[in-house]
Amino acid sequence: MAYIGKTPTLVPLTSSDIATDIINNTHIGDTAISGFDALATAPADTDEFLVSDAGTLKRIDYSLIKGGGITVADQFRVTADMTSNQDPISSNIERIDTAGQGGLTDSQMSVSSGIFTFPATGIYLVDAFGTGTINSSGDNISLSISVTTDNSNYNYVAAGNDGTSGNGNTHCTCQSFIDVTDTSNVKVKFAVGSIGSGSKFHGETTYNSTCFTFIRLADT
Repeated sequence: MAYIGKTPTLVPLTSSDIATDIINNTHIGDTAISGFDALATAPADTDEFLVSDAGTLKRIDYSLIKGGGITVADQFRVTADMTSNQDPISSNIERIDTAGQGGLTDSQMSVSSGIFTFPATGIYLVDAFGTGTINSSGDNISLSISVTTDNSNYNYVAAGNDGTSGNGNTHCTCQSFIDVTDTSNVKVKFAVGSIGSGSKFHGETTYNSTCFTFIRLADT
């Protein structure tokens, strides 16, 4: 730029030269880095962050830097007594909802006709616990977990049973790690068996008497 007379001395612009609030988000391009827009939900896996790689700014997807930890923690209970064998347990099932109970609500299990579907792949701890009453000597009650990897054929992966000498209350439990590599094909079901006349598994609507727990521990 040409000047008539003496060329003015160049002076760097400082913050004191800019009036407070004179620049707002209408003056900043969409690609500029600013704090005007807040992310109201958890980032998507394809959302990008800026990182300094040995002094060079680079973009990186959230999926590559997000933390691990437990992302699924869900629990269901049976709400009515079971007086006969069931495979799978398909009725009177509810997600826990008593005041003070809870789980992670962003990613939850689903159940249809007693078949439980996982919300994401990963390594899960699946636990089954049941309380019951045995009516006569020689009776026992059993509780089991079965898994399918092809959405069709099931294999036992855990089982527990208990009996008492004569009438009495009892309980049984079983658990297993499940490697969920495909949420469409890897599913689980629960069963109760060996229930003689007068014996039963307990179900309750306000607390866990017979229940199923799902915790995602890590990636597959």
